[in-house]
Amino acid sequence: MATCPQGHPSGADDYCDVCGTQMAGASSASPAPAAPQPSAQPSAQPSAQPPAQGSAGAETCPICRTPRAGQFCEVCGHDYSGASGALPLPMTGTRWEAVTAADRTYYEKVIAEGGPDADAVAFPPYCPERSFGLHGEQVRIGRRSKARNLAPEIDLTGPPEDPGVSHLHAVLLAQPDGSWMLVDPGSSNGTQVNGRPLQVNVPVRIGPGDRVHLGAWTVITLREGTP
Repeated sequence: MATCPQGHPSGADDYCDVCGTQMAGASSASPAPAAPQPSAQPSAQPSAQPPAQGSAGAETCPICRTPRAGQFCEVCGHDYSGASGALPLPMTGTRWEAVTAADRTYYEKVIAEGGPDADAVAFPPYCPERSFGLHGEQVRIGRRSKARNLAPEIDLTGPPEDPGVSHLHAVLLAQPDGSWMLVDPGSSNGTQVNGRPLQVNVPVRIGPGDRVHLGAWTVITLREGTP
């Protein structure tokens, strides 16, 4: 029986049975390490696919392959931003109209203030309401004139005719958000909105229910409705 360098009797001649010390004369070469066993790896996750491309390199909808023209697909409504939900509802068009009439209270105020030719202006015994739709970028208010080749969209020529209204008295200007601005380009007798005089060439925003007074007795009321 061999004795290890630590003095322990050992039945093995390479390493001590008691303390594990290498026996004298044993090879110092370490045994070859066992080949590592392959560990179980989770299956690789597929990487995110790049946006679908059309034949010309333009991005196309991954659902219906329609070329992209914005955040939402024009055909199936796919949201390219990844947000849930369908296409946003389209904006509902708004129809504006201007309703003209005669306002006796305003007429009496004009007469009391002694406006030009006030004594010669009579309040009309009958003046039916008239409605004018607002369309386009601008809507002119006044009285038509063949000599000046002027035909305003809101024609107050009558009958009855308000002599205090200029041929081009005021203009309604359409705004990108669907609202309207009113401007007096320099009428003879001025324009009022809800009782407040307008400054020449200074646009003011107007909305449904606003009352525009002009001439000797004319009132224009704005209304809003869905077509």
